[in-house]
Amino acid sequence: MTNPLMPKATAVWLVENTGLTFEQIAEFCGLHRLEVQGIADDEVAIGMVGLDPVAGGQLTQEEIARCEQNPDARLSLVVKDLPSPSKRGKGPRYTPVTKRGDKPDAIAWVLKSAPNLSDTQIGKLIGTTKTTILAVRTRTHESSATIKPRSPVMLGLCTQAELDEAMARARKRTGKPDPEPAVFEGDSA
Repeated sequence: MTNPLMPKATAVWLVENTGLTFEQIAEFCGLHRLEVQGIADDEVAIGMVGLDPVAGGQLTQEEIARCEQNPDARLSLVVKDLPSPSKRGKGPRYTPVTKRGDKPDAIAWVLKSAPNLSDTQIGKLIGTTKTTILAVRTRTHESSATIKPRSPVMLGLCTQAELDEAMARARKRTGKPDPEPAVFEGDSA
């Protein structure tokens, strides 16, 4: 069973405002019975403000009343039928400043390891421009001397699933299988 949000604060409120047993509160909040007893004796969670689970939508007053009548009954969380959060939308993603310098390394790795990928796919995968990809490809990039091919997954610029999906689309588009992936220094295979 999942615990309520802020279990100790919820337990404080239940101890102060209901006639539930320590066992019922402990099981609902995921705490030990002695910890709930310590809350009631003002030995634990001193000065903690209680969190009302009814106002928070985690319990109903009817559920509390039902369990107060029967000490053997167990409280259960209110199940909300909210839709799950949607996936990240299309569009540019933020790349932290510390990772921006790693993009040429990732581009070099993709150009060697997945030559089937188009410049557009590489740009979307790594979050870069066609101009930067061309500069890395032709070795005219300002940091060409220091570029070391490193996996964009290992650099945190994309996930392995995104890389695999892009490579599958490239295979379908070109009809060519991927070459054997090259292993570079710094990559853990």
